Amino acid sequence: MFYFFFAVAALITGYFVYGKIVESSFGIDTCRATPACRLADGVDYVKMNPKTIYMVQLLNIAGLGPIFGPILGALYGPAALVWIVLGSIFAGAVHDYFSGMMSVRYDGKSIPDAVGHNLGKFAKQFMNVFSVVLLLLVGVVFILGPAKLLAVKIGFNLDKNMAVVVWTGIIFAYYFLATILPVDKIIGRLYPLFTACLLIMAFGLSAMLIVDGYTFFPNGVGLANVHPKGLPIWPLMFITIACGAISGFHATQSPMMARCIPDEKCGRPIFYGAMIGEGIIALVWATLGMTFYQTPEALQATLASGGPAAVVDQVATTLMGPIGGFLAIIGVIILPISSGDTAFRAARLIIADFSKVEQKSIAKRLLIAIPLFVIGFIITKTDFNIIWRYFGFANQTLATIVLWASAMYLVRHGKAHWIASLPATFMTAVCATYLCVAPEFPLHMSADYGYPIGIAVAAACFVWFMLAARNTPVEVDAVDSPGIIG
Repeated sequence: MFYFFFAVAALITGYFVYGKIVESSFGIDTCRATPACRLADGVDYVKMNPKTIYMVQLLNIAGLGPIFGPILGALYGPAALVWIVLGSIFAGAVHDYFSGMMSVRYDGKSIPDAVGHNLGKFAKQFMNVFSVVLLLLVGVVFILGPAKLLAVKIGFNLDKNMAVVVWTGIIFAYYFLATILPVDKIIGRLYPLFTACLLIMAFGLSAMLIVDGYTFFPNGVGLANVHPKGLPIWPLMFITIACGAISGFHATQSPMMARCIPDEKCGRPIFYGAMIGEGIIALVWATLGMTFYQTPEALQATLASGGPAAVVDQVATTLMGPIGGFLAIIGVIILPISSGDTAFRAARLIIADFSKVEQKSIAKRLLIAIPLFVIGFIITKTDFNIIWRYFGFANQTLATIVLWASAMYLVRHGKAHWIASLPATFMTAVCATYLCVAPEFPLHMSADYGYPIGIAVAAACFVWFMLAARNTPVEVDAVDSPGIIG
């Protein structure tokens, strides 16, 4: 377990060292009134306790991604742990911090506004559409996933398909309430309880690995690729392990908590810190995949029989017994539910910002929420595998755009942009290469062509950014003064 604890220690160190560098680069102002103080409306702009906000933020961002993704990523071996650590510290947490703090500076506006303010009107309109589509996909994925797990454990004496339908309806009803009610009425009150289940899951399973003396399956291979199907690490692993390293979905969630923080100094523990917390969850499940199963082939066999959900069920029940396993699985179920509800809520806020429809009135909230849920219900009728197939790519593409916007924000405020532009360039290479070589996309090139093209696209984007940065004037402080949006 040395590798696991070393990785956890690296993440925690990253929070205290690199997180401080990121905070300093942004330049917080503890005297500046936050949107929660200036624009309080009792619905979305509600000042909350920072500890509660951290728990809400962590549960908002930690859906199925940091569980299912790392389980699938474990097939690649210890390289998955390296990506989780480096990705979380230098890319994911930077992305989450800037998506949250830019929203704080822009009156709590959703991420399309922050992107548009820094990359232009076209980028804003693209992000409006792209973000809502991604959020609908996330909401649906985080309905169907938990519903299937719950149907297995609590089937109400119904056949599995009918039990899935019943649980889908129950989760839909909860999502609807969480979408339209004030943020502190359901989300702010239930999430601390959800966090307890999450801690039982993460620490309980980790402890049992130590007690039972499990060891890594790729003995002596170092960072070599051990995937049983021979799938390449580049770029597939960086798409497979999204949440837990870097995820564009987080950028849609951070502005909700940006409307609730009482002080800008809360930004680092809440936005940067929650991503580090998700990285630890991802480490737990990647380690479980590489230790509970003695070979990559054994893990692949379980995945082939029932997907990552089957791995979760088998690992939790074996390590913690029926009761402990049930609690662990409930924790796994709560993670996607606590992200799915805020996915629909974030979609409502983005549409409201775009259409300039005030949301203090419940009638105006229903005006947006009802059509969203109708569309969401229609999407649930689509094959789950088709939805999931495009989620990973869309997720990383959104993260890449937000990192470029963060880099331009730093340029426009006279700050060094490297903490955002370098991970943005790397993620551009990941997404462009995946678009070229992935079998689900029309291009489906060989690696001989797809890899150089992907890297060339990233290099071109970096050159474009540097040229744009050179011609971008540094803005005066008044642009970021309370209540003013450029």
